[in-house]
Amino acid sequence: MRLSLKYPAAAASGPRFAADIVAVARAVSEVDLDYSVASLAQVDEVIEGIRSDGPPVDAVAETLFGFGAYVGEVLVRHADAQWVDFDDSARQMFGHAFGVATSTGQLWNPLGKAFARYVNGAEDSLYYFCRTVINQP
Repeated sequence: MRLSLKYPAAAASGPRFAADIVAVARAVSEVDLDYSVASLAQVDEVIEGIRSDGPPVDAVAETLFGFGAYVGEVLVRHADAQWVDFDDSARQMFGHAFGVATSTGQLWNPLGKAFARYVNGAEDSLYYFCRTVINQP
């Protein structure tokens, strides 16, 4: 899948992608996202609404990418994580150039999780994903 992104697909752009989707969510869905873990339940609802309309994933890929960046920024703010550029091995495994790493070195792929939420539905809840990451020892 080829994405048409506003910024480079790099860790330094993560917060910018997140901020952009916050503005889009407010303008399009009238949802105010505040970077709290609880706000991810709203993201789940927005993605479910898009999903129920049935567009192919390619048609909403940039939106999903933005929501994935938002999830990553929530992790940065609440899970002692930081944005990181993935090495070649992690890129191969995750299918994205960047993601987040917790202070313990655990790598997470919030971009991929947003796509999984769209494809698989509620079983890939972003809210529960984030709660799991935050509760890691």
